[in-house]
Amino acid sequence: WPAFEDFNWALDYFDTIARDNPAPALRILEESGVEASLSYAQLSARSSQVAHFLQRHGAVKGDRVLLMLGNELPLWEVMLAAIKLGLVVIPATTLLSGPDLLDRLERGHVAFVITNPAAAPRFDDLPAAAMAGIRRVMVGGERAGWIDYRGAAAEPTTFTPTDRPRASDPLLEYFTSGTTSKPKLVQHTQTSYPVGHLSTMYWLGLKKGDVHWTISSPGWAKHAWSCVFAPLNAQACIFIYNYARFNGPAILQVLVNHGVQTLCAPPTVWRMLILEDLKAWPVKLRELISAGEPLNPEVIDQVRNAWGLSIRDGFGQTETTAMVGNSPGQPLKPGSMGRPLPGYRVVLLDVDGHEADEGEIC
Repeated sequence: WPAFEDFNWALDYFDTIARDNPAPALRILEESGVEASLSYAQLSARSSQVAHFLQRHGAVKGDRVLLMLGNELPLWEVMLAAIKLGLVVIPATTLLSGPDLLDRLERGHVAFVITNPAAAPRFDDLPAAAMAGIRRVMVGGERAGWIDYRGAAAEPTTFTPTDRPRASDPLLEYFTSGTTSKPKLVQHTQTSYPVGHLSTMYWLGLKKGDVHWTISSPGWAKHAWSCVFAPLNAQACIFIYNYARFNGPAILQVLVNHGVQTLCAPPTVWRMLILEDLKAWPVKLRELISAGEPLNPEVIDQVRNAWGLSIRDGFGQTETTAMVGNSPGQPLKPGSMGRPLPGYRVVLLDVDGHEADEGEIC
């Protein structure tokens, strides 16, 4: 990995590639057919405005921000603004409520909450003491006691921090899903995800100008992996289709209509898609990726028979970027999640910590 002491991904990389760049960075399609988009240049300018806006409302380097938004343009604007300011983002699903929400506020030492009208009422039910001193920002509406996000539109479109973050400063704090115990808090730095996701970009097989869609919900690490850092590192276009209920034909038609070239989806989506006559859809796909759990070989076979493309598996954790994967061009071994990705030395260790043919991934 490149070793940085002074590096800020949003200022040094993103703003550089975005300068006077009209290429699409983000496109969000709703079921209604309404589409919202930002070019690289626009996303750079908008994130600078949001950085000024948050700074004007008291944000300082190191402040924790609970980011509780859906797949909407401000999610990406705030992420980049936070990186520029050196804020620490705690992404959260908009479904969060009650004790789980309270736990994140307390353990995360949250200074700012940024959310939308659908999720804002969840904070009304929390103890007043838990919300004391937390500044609340409303995206997409007005609410008493909340700062209106629309105020960011009046701010300057370029930003230079007065207290520049260092490469080792924290950037993200993720609460894990808590499947086996209480959710753990995982911290990433200004480099561990922005630079580390070069391995994820390599696994996904992204190229400059690609239209890339990862079916993922905000609030979980995979969203940052494949809906933020990997595609923007590749200078691709992030594509999102927001739907309320899974509809195979609708998704396939979206793939066709919007020229999606790289698609990453969980196994549950692939299993539902093969219920359709895939050959009937003239997709423009080049790369197919699956993650989250092992994908059964029969699903891979059905997709390959229809489209002549192989779904490629990969593995990583909230604590890491993509560590193991089937990257483009490598021979696929049925049932295998692949080989160590660039940047990682991966071995199997037995219970005594010795290398073995069977063991834990380390």
